[in-house]
Amino acid sequence: MRTNFKNNKIAELRKSANLSQRQLANELQTSQANLSRWEQGLNEPSIMECWRIADYFDVSIDLLCGRKEY
Repeated sequence: MRTNFKNNKIAELRKSANLSQRQLANELQTSQANLSRWEQGLNEPSIMECWRIADYFDVSIDLLCGRKEY
């Protein structure tokens, strides 16, 4: 089963932290264009990138990916 990354929380977390895409991209060691594609759900970060993002914001990967509990 493939997770739909389209409902991810990256943009929400970034805006809550008052960071620009460029600032967060620099922190995560990726490009601003790449971060933009993740936020839009056009591309998905690798598991290592998800861990890095989740660690940066001190959240779970489930929350980051918009996974709902059933």
